Amino acid sequence: MKKAILGTKVGMTQMFREDGTMIPVTVVLAGPCPVVQVKNKERDGYEAVQVAFKPVREKLITKPQLGHLKKAGVGAYRYVREFKLDDAASYEVGSEIKADVFANGDRVDVVGVSKGKGFAGNIKRWNQARGRKTHGSHSYRVAGSMGACTYPGEVFKTKHLPGHMGFERVSVQNLEVARVDAARNLLLIKGAIPGAKGGLVMVKETVK
Repeated sequence: MKKAILGTKVGMTQMFREDGTMIPVTVVLAGPCPVVQVKNKERDGYEAVQVAFKPVREKLITKPQLGHLKKAGVGAYRYVREFKLDDAASYEVGSEIKADVFANGDRVDVVGVSKGKGFAGNIKRWNQARGRKTHGSHSYRVAGSMGACTYPGEVFKTKHLPGHMGFERVSVQNLEVARVDAARNLLLIKGAIPGAKGGLVMVKETVK
């Protein structure tokens, strides 16, 4: 059975392995996630499992989403996400996915939303070099020449320019699950994962 779960990023800490080595880990509060829908190829055209996470008051979500959750026999939840799994048919609506679906040493991919940095210049956003501070130049941190008066004579859409930085979907692949605390639904994942504290993350069995 493929493994996948929703969770929130708690923060970073450190732990010691049995051989005494210290490693940095990110603590993820994973689940429990009730299954609210199982999709199949005959009815939906693809196989997937739809799960919910983080209970909230009913007034905090939309009526269509509330009706969808009540149809599955679960309460109000803030997040509803899908995982495309080959063995989706093995899941049942109403069952719960908890952190113990993973084990120590598993390799996972973590998907989250990176921290937003607001409007950033080309040096901070794209790591470009600054301009020279000699020969009367006053253009230290601005974008340089963007084109020519001849061909192509335009600035392409992919040009690295100042703009909104961060707040993007980021995936980190092939991380190690250092420890599973099933009693408290915690996953300790070696290394850093994207997002701020309290942000939603998806933990899936690695594709590599």
